[in-house]
Amino acid sequence: MLMDDVKKMMESVGVPGEDLYERSPSPKTFPDGAHFRVEVSGIESVDILKATIDEGKKMGVPLHRAISLVSGATFRTKEELKEFAKVAQENRVEVIITPGPRPTWYTGRLVATEQGALSGLRMRGAESVAHYLADIMRCIEVGFKGFLVWDEGVLHMLNQLQKEGHIPDDVIFKVSIFAGHANPAGAKLLESLGAGTFNPVADISIEALGAIRKVVDLPLDIHIQYWDAGGGMMRMYETADIARVASPVYFKMEPGPGLGMYSPWGMPEGANAELCRFKMRCVKNIYEIIENSYPELKGSPWGPDDLYVPQVD
Repeated sequence: MLMDDVKKMMESVGVPGEDLYERSPSPKTFPDGAHFRVEVSGIESVDILKATIDEGKKMGVPLHRAISLVSGATFRTKEELKEFAKVAQENRVEVIITPGPRPTWYTGRLVATEQGALSGLRMRGAESVAHYLADIMRCIEVGFKGFLVWDEGVLHMLNQLQKEGHIPDDVIFKVSIFAGHANPAGAKLLESLGAGTFNPVADISIEALGAIRKVVDLPLDIHIQYWDAGGGMMRMYETADIARVASPVYFKMEPGPGLGMYSPWGMPEGANAELCRFKMRCVKNIYEIIENSYPELKGSPWGPDDLYVPQVD
């Protein structure tokens, strides 16, 4: 079969047969008309959240979304969670909570081995799913509205529970980079399963991001800085073209040694707070790069109305 025929077969089911080599601009934006926003990972405590917000205000750049409690919300008391949610609410920052502990710190260690990692971060058994769901419900009771998902089956379940009224309509599910999706077919699947936003793998070209954007409307969360353990990427000078081709996007800032730094036994809190301040200083450079490249591209201001900001009674 000719390659042109293969590509036509793909296109007949709504999947582009090739990446977007012409780099044509995306016609899609966030509800406020913006092309890009900012998210920062590794915000593990109230003090780190306050430090990140403070640095953003000093630099004159917004923090839109905090990927938080990456070590797992289970390790935080309800009082700690409420304080965290209150600070986010007061500063209009969307929070994506990581339920758990995740499989890397759960009952099995297969996923932590070099070859076992190929099996992916999937939930092991029905009870691990129940524990994950219980942590989500606990955080919803506190007031959080955003949660990290890395298992497609669990994403489908959460979407069904939301349709049946068990989970409020104003809750969003963000698919983690650890789900491992990197092409338009995977993106379409995630959107159909109820993803509100998703993080493709970090080492993906601008042209491939453009092909994904052609088939989905949900925001793409793009790593601009990535851990040393995951390749140590730094794509700051690509941000303008990424925003132009793949809008709407969240630029995700996550430098550092690796995921283990967010565990309860990882990086000291003071060092993590300073790292998050560094991330916000890098965000200022991103704004300048985009302004110098495509000044017509817009970033959202601080606290746009469509963010899933925690609501604490």
